[in-house]
Amino acid sequence: MNELDLFADEKEQLLAEASSLRQEIRHHEYLYYVLDAPEITDSEYDRLMVRLREIEATYPEEVPDDSPTRRVGGRADTQFAEVRHLEPMLSLSNAFSETELRAFDERVKGGLPAGSKVEYVMEPKIDGLACSLIYENGRLVRAATRGDGVVGENVTANVRTIRSIPLVLKAPAGETLPELLDVRGEVYMPRHAFMELNERRAERGESEFANPRNAAAGSLRQLDPQVTASRSLSFFAYYIVGEGAQPKHSENLAKLTAYGFKVSENYRVVQSIDEAIEFIAEFDKKRSTLAYDTDGAVIKVNAVAQQNALGATGKDPRWAIAFKYPPEQAETTLEDIDWRVGRTGVLTPTAMLTPVRLSGSVISRATLHNEDFIKAKDIRIGDRVVINKAGEIIPEVLRVVIDKRTGEEKPVEIPSVCPECGWSVERQGAEAAIRCTNPHCPALGREGLIHFVSRDAMNIEGCGPSVINQLIDSGLVRDAADLYTLTKEQLVTLERMGEKSADNLLAAIAASKENELDKLLFALGIRHVGAKVARTLASIYGSMDELLNTGMLELAKISEYKKEAKENKTEDKFKDMGEKIAESVVTWLSVPANQDLIERLKAAGLKLTFTAPASKEDNPFFGKTLVFTGTLPTLGRAEAKTMAQDVGAKVSGSVSKKTDYVIAGEEAGSKLDKAVQLGVKVINEEEFIKLING
Repeated sequence: MNELDLFADEKEQLLAEASSLRQEIRHHEYLYYVLDAPEITDSEYDRLMVRLREIEATYPEEVPDDSPTRRVGGRADTQFAEVRHLEPMLSLSNAFSETELRAFDERVKGGLPAGSKVEYVMEPKIDGLACSLIYENGRLVRAATRGDGVVGENVTANVRTIRSIPLVLKAPAGETLPELLDVRGEVYMPRHAFMELNERRAERGESEFANPRNAAAGSLRQLDPQVTASRSLSFFAYYIVGEGAQPKHSENLAKLTAYGFKVSENYRVVQSIDEAIEFIAEFDKKRSTLAYDTDGAVIKVNAVAQQNALGATGKDPRWAIAFKYPPEQAETTLEDIDWRVGRTGVLTPTAMLTPVRLSGSVISRATLHNEDFIKAKDIRIGDRVVINKAGEIIPEVLRVVIDKRTGEEKPVEIPSVCPECGWSVERQGAEAAIRCTNPHCPALGREGLIHFVSRDAMNIEGCGPSVINQLIDSGLVRDAADLYTLTKEQLVTLERMGEKSADNLLAAIAASKENELDKLLFALGIRHVGAKVARTLASIYGSMDELLNTGMLELAKISEYKKEAKENKTEDKFKDMGEKIAESVVTWLSVPANQDLIERLKAAGLKLTFTAPASKEDNPFFGKTLVFTGTLPTLGRAEAKTMAQDVGAKVSGSVSKKTDYVIAGEEAGSKLDKAVQLGVKVINEEEFIKLING
């Protein structure tokens, strides 16, 4: 045997080993991600993957696209192409009562020949994002979101990272896989993954997702598949369309399981609407214990022939309906009230509750908003109260259970001094908030720094609340200027701060020095100065020096300038500001400690100037109405809004027929849905930046 033959023989053996490894790895992924029943340890699984990668590195030209090593690619897609579904992806109409369910049952029977026997399949309504998966000869070739039901977005690269979705289907014994298979299902984020993701975002000072559904939707629409892969998404299959469909929906669910898909274990075939209603009541008690969020139950006609006979009306099938559960509430005892001081000195009350389970989590705290809220609901210490989750995530006290008062409840004492520093507090005018009067309150410094580094302010990534707390507690930082004197040697002494993290944080701090003046003015936390007012001040004066030298004089006389502009019918350069805001700015800038902070920031090399954007009447967004929804990958909401306004766009908070563009981010929800319904153009952040830059 010559050298070439030996080489060919070795290659054949290695490729055979690689093929065997792929089958073995797919088997263990199925056990782990679909059945939740692993047979090997994580380290053993890792060894299999390492060996497979070694062989594939030797013969990269022989690596199939469906190899387990190809689940996460390194290429980031530039956009999501539109794809037309093989058959429309229908949405479901909703029912909220037993009466509506019985009316649905009557409509089903009325649409079928007299005397037809009707079975229903009951399934959990998973709170996620509908997705269509196309398989050709058992191999995943395309994945798409629902979109408008007819046309969706191609998210194949991202879906391939979801390990509960098979890249290659299992062929049931004695069967041949369909040449073309369209599987419908729900991409969702398990609760544990949702909590971990929000913890990571909080660590980085990023806004948290409102609920698992929004997190799943945003994660699936990431431009970089590696980001999607890090989000621990999962998938439940629930329907087969067209070729490969079985005579009954329950048989389709069994077939999906045989193909290797995860199917909800909580489905049931029932023989009547009475049994369906029983299932809904039983499942309501069980659903909070599941590892994923559900907001209802789905009832489907089981026989596919009957489904076809019933058809659809508009976008809703006549053979299925979703029962939506009312928002969950719980009763518990309000044990105490904790008053916390925010970055502007506002004291916010939080109810300390006897722990109670609500919507799958244990709740021990709930917001009470302000003094007026407490008085309006007559809340007292020791009261039995009813709570729910406002916006599906934030616990809130709904009402007091007056009938359960014992007489031992105590009225809430509104603080007269700050719980952080002991200074007096005050309530100004008609404001509902009470504030600490100490300009150097420790709480203001801590919360102010958290705001300073946040995304819409100086955007110092990697410097979240926990890092800020450590920097303050260790004495390394007292105010914002101290951030710019930090060294790597100091940072690595912090908990969970390695050399790489320290390098990244220092790079983010250095990059923030180049921010425009409006970013700094907003970051400084001046009362009443939001992103829009900060932009106005920066554009009027152009530099911090000019604001200090000329601006303070003008702002102190703002009423005279505004009156003069009105009488002379000239442009009011302070049109976006009132006397209250101007007074707040002048007061803040007049404080010697604040002036010293500005000087130290200047010495640290911060830009402290503003470059006005050029007029862009030819920009695609000029004169258009834009709506931003969700969390954008790189831009803060305030920054994106300012960019749009700089090119003459109008930014609205709601979607209507007059909306020209919706820019959708990670947690896009109802606004995105409405945009799709109205046919409004939807784009992502990358497309927005491309268009705005011409």
